[in-house]
Amino acid sequence: MDFAISRRRMVEQHIKSRGVKDPLVLDAMLQVPRHLFVEQALADQAYGDYPLPIGQRQTISQPYMVAVMTEALQLKGGEKILEVGTGSGYQAAVLARIAGRVYSVERIPELARRARRILDQIGCTNVNVKVTDGTFGWEEQQPFDGIIVTAGAPSIPRSYLDQLGPGGRLVIPVGSLGSQVLMRVTKSGEGRFEEERLLDCRFVPLIGGNGWQNDGT
Repeated sequence: MDFAISRRRMVEQHIKSRGVKDPLVLDAMLQVPRHLFVEQALADQAYGDYPLPIGQRQTISQPYMVAVMTEALQLKGGEKILEVGTGSGYQAAVLARIAGRVYSVERIPELARRARRILDQIGCTNVNVKVTDGTFGWEEQQPFDGIIVTAGAPSIPRSYLDQLGPGGRLVIPVGSLGSQVLMRVTKSGEGRFEEERLLDCRFVPLIGGNGWQNDGT
């Protein structure tokens, strides 16, 4: 396959045509080789607009959702971003093409190791990956200009709100185990929070002390 052609088709047909307009986001999606972040046997499906399994009962998000969530952060370039749920590393790689530094947390060591290897392979030296309970964020590195959560939460953890800097934005799916609403929360300079509902979505559950438990409660 010519992956560059597939990547351009993905951006034109599945992302740009559906309303994503931010040129920084579109360019990042064109740059990142998504086929490297999926199982080798699934590489020919990497640029389809649907999630794919990455092992450990986790998935790589569909490209459109990656683009929508990245655009929702309203990045200008050079920001400090927290990503909760490294997974395959693909979302971190897209963010790294725009932000100055990405801090990504992952609870499953095997996924974190694999993501780190691929991120190194494509030169994403501005991404830090840490194995931890991501529902608590990354307190030592706060404040963040943006926080993006790639798993569905039962409610918005206070830890994320506390770790946002003034003017920062949190993008997070919130709802039940079966379906969520993608929310954007913006923190004002006075410490107030404005919530926006962006779209319906479905993500794997956010597991941890401030999220769902492994038994689904």
